[in-house]
Amino acid sequence: MNTTVFEQPQHAATHLQPAVWAKVNRLLLRKAIAEFAHELLLQPELQAQQGDWGDYLLPVPQQDIVYRFRARLLALEHWDIDAASIGKQIAGSDAPLDALAFIIEFKAVLNIGDDMMPVYLDEISSTLYGSAYKHTVPSLSADELTRADFQSVETSMMEGHPCFVANNGRIGFDAADYGNYAPEAASPLRLIWLAVHKDKATFSSISDLSYQRLLDEELGAETLAAFAQQLAARGLKADDYLLMPAHPWQWFNKLAIAFAADVAQQNIVCLGYGSDAYQAQQSIRTFFNLSQPTKRYVKTALSILNMGFMRGLSPYYMLATPAINEWIKHHIASDPLLAANGFTILREVAAIGFRNHYYEQGITKDTPYKKMLSALWRESPLPLLQPGQRLMTMASLLHVDADGRALLPALIRSSGLDAKSWLRRYLTAYLTPLLHCFYAHDLVFMPHGENLILQLENNVPLRAIMKDIAEECAILNPDAVLPAGVQRLAVEVPEALKILSLFTDVFDCIFRFIGAILDQDGMLPEQDFWREVAQCVLDYQASQPQLAAKFARYDLFAPAFTRSCLNRLQLGNNQQMIDLADPAKNLKFAGTLQNPIARYAPR
Repeated sequence: MNTTVFEQPQHAATHLQPAVWAKVNRLLLRKAIAEFAHELLLQPELQAQQGDWGDYLLPVPQQDIVYRFRARLLALEHWDIDAASIGKQIAGSDAPLDALAFIIEFKAVLNIGDDMMPVYLDEISSTLYGSAYKHTVPSLSADELTRADFQSVETSMMEGHPCFVANNGRIGFDAADYGNYAPEAASPLRLIWLAVHKDKATFSSISDLSYQRLLDEELGAETLAAFAQQLAARGLKADDYLLMPAHPWQWFNKLAIAFAADVAQQNIVCLGYGSDAYQAQQSIRTFFNLSQPTKRYVKTALSILNMGFMRGLSPYYMLATPAINEWIKHHIASDPLLAANGFTILREVAAIGFRNHYYEQGITKDTPYKKMLSALWRESPLPLLQPGQRLMTMASLLHVDADGRALLPALIRSSGLDAKSWLRRYLTAYLTPLLHCFYAHDLVFMPHGENLILQLENNVPLRAIMKDIAEECAILNPDAVLPAGVQRLAVEVPEALKILSLFTDVFDCIFRFIGAILDQDGMLPEQDFWREVAQCVLDYQASQPQLAAKFARYDLFAPAFTRSCLNRLQLGNNQQMIDLADPAKNLKFAGTLQNPIARYAPR
């Protein structure tokens, strides 16, 4: 465990074969053209139209290079591109598809700066490397995933974020690290435990969870005694320290070196590996306990660059994290509609943050160097399950297996329900509580696929379980009266942008893809999909007449909404896309999108 070592150096690249490489480049090019065109960075030229499908040309500016493909435009300007139709000609001669070359050819159009370009190319290479791995190793089919357990589904995901083109950068991992720590590699690992001095570290937890109880439940008496004995052997008092887990990569690559002064001065003492086996989740730095699945998740700082951020954890944010989670859980549970719906969160119940005083004193601004040593514990969803129920992240609904078969249609067929009935259950579980949180409480989450777990019964959505709370939720009212420690949730967002928390995060980043998958499969025309979305909104609004003024003020049936562009963010700064303290100030927009539910507006 934690020791992938290649017997031969060639083994780090066995999946990088010509046929596989050609396949994953074609797939990434399809995504790149589709998402860059969706964000109006690229503007393919229609050559001929046959029904819904068109033949398109995409010339490279000022070069004798052209791409051709067949596509149809779906709602929200979603480009459904036939991957097999993509071709490239250089000076009239056919050329192989090459995603890296594509980025370089369109560098000026994509507005990638010279400083950003090498890192972005690294991220594209890493995304291709991971995709080739996933298309090479044996994997479960879409049909098999309808019967698979939670973690088997979790490690089978092929794509990552549906909007970002470079979505598996993981800059910092080497090839052995990939085999050890990438979620799709599904390698069980053990976390490293550190003793950190209380002079430099802080512990916080929800009100009914003590530090001692947390350690008793997570480590057990035998391990705790062994760790205390290690400290005593060094002449140190266990009571002067907090015990915290760290990612093995983080210890070997960052902490042992960047925190060498604290290690030498025994402010940090490495105690070795814990006994439980963990599995990396799609978010890569969150771990599910394989040895005892009802135990808590552990989330650690991991200083790799991935999809626009260095994936650290702020010790300052950690201090308030449990209080925020406790307040939100109580706030949700006390709302009659949300309680009846079943919507809930997985609380981040405890956290530890360690502050490196050298970086604090030497750097005044916010920096990833201040976020290298923190950890939190999050509730497991397993105790919520009843017989006949199962879990999968909502990202699974967008999954397409290595043979091109989508999981969502297979899941619906396995449920015994027709597509509209299944969809209504899903929208009730997912969309209804998000609408109510927004309109009744000004409360928004980051409800993308990996951040939300669906609880299913007979493969039908029963409820939505939100996670990743403290760093990715907000109350869009700076004047909200909140308890001490929770006040940072209240943020000021321009009035016109508030509704984008639904239009962008839900309609454009999730429903756009679900509607396309169901339409491509022939299971449900996309117009019927959006009609069901509209009906869910109408049903919710009819149930809450007291919020009529809010519905009018933030109109989900508006003819159009601002197009918020995620790839433009990453291309502009692929090392810190946004300032988490003020995310609205960094957003990038490009025109508007026609609202696919506008036609169903109440008259």
